[in-house]
This record gives sequence, structure tokens and C-alpha cells, in this order.
Amino acid sequence: MDNKEMTASLVNDNETVFEQLFKKHFRELHAYAFSLLKDWDVAEEIVQALFLKLWEKNEWPNIQNSIKSYLYKSVYHDSLNYIRRQKVQQRYQTTTAYSMKNHTDDAAGKLKLSELERHLYKALNKLPEKCRAIFHLSRFEELKYQEIANQLNISIKTVETHMGKALRILRKEMKEFLPLITLMLFNMFRS
Repeated sequence: MDNKEMTASLVNDNETVFEQLFKKHFRELHAYAFSLLKDWDVAEEIVQALFLKLWEKNEWPNIQNSIKSYLYKSVYHDSLNYIRRQKVQQRYQTTTAYSMKNHTDDAAGKLKLSELERHLYKALNKLPEKCRAIFHLSRFEELKYQEIANQLNISIKTVETHMGKALRILRKEMKEFLPLITLMLFNMFRS
């Protein structure tokens, strides 16, 4: 049966001719797909899907050249499309995994930061009132010692003494968080 006769038979939904075509070309098309994909099962699925599509859509009249070359071209294009989809899927998975890792890191970091802030506020509340006020003006409002001294009508030496006392108390109260603070500062300056 030549190419024209076979095409005419396939157009008329001749199952026997279709089955002969399948049996004649399946193995070689499967081997060809396997050479492109390096996956036995996927190659088989691609070739089976091609034959199924041809049977269901009855596109035989659209085949201008030989059926064999049409089948090879179809397997080639379907295999390349499969490889492209796999690459896109892999890229998406990599991006998603990276994004989720960062999101998880951020969530863990926020939790640690929240715990650190809570402990810091407790430690600040343990400072004597004047000492806490000077510490607040220095560290949270970023005033210089001279500005604090002017604002509170005290000497710079008194500001230094209160700051030294505040830092000693806070260091003692926050000593269990020092590794976390160090790590957070390291990460802050690294990024």
C-alpha cells in the first residue's frame, strides 16, 4: 500500500490500516523518542499520544508528504515540547522552593525578632527611671550625649554614668540573646 492509498484508508477511519501503521512504526518511533528524551516511559507516552491524537482528530488529509516523515516530525516536536515543559516546571519548582525558603526564613526571623523585642522591653523596664530615660533618648531618639545633657539639665558625665549603668544591666539581662543578636547583625550587614 503506497502513501496515498494508506492516507485514503485512514481518512475513512479504517481501523485495520491504522493498526498496521501503528504496529509498523511504533517501535522505531519509540526508539527515536527515547533517543531525544532518555526516558523509556515518557517516550512511550509521547508516541502513544501521537497515535491517539491522529486517530481522534483524523488529520490524515493534512499530511502532504509521507506518513512516516510526518510521524517522525510529530514525535520530534512533541518530545521538544515535553522537554520545554519540563524545564519550565523545573524553573518554577526551583523558584518556588527558593521563595518558600526565604519566606520560612523570614517567618523564623520575625519570630526570633519578636521574642527579642519582648525580652528587651522587659529588660528596659528593669532599668531605674532616669537611666531608662537617658538610654531611650540615646538609642531610640539617637540624641548625642551633649543634647541629652542639655535637654535634661545634667552634665555629660552624668549621662555617661547612666548610659554605662544601663548597658551593664541590659547586657546582663540580655546575655542569653547575645548569639541571636550577633547573628541578626551579621545577616543584616551581609545582605
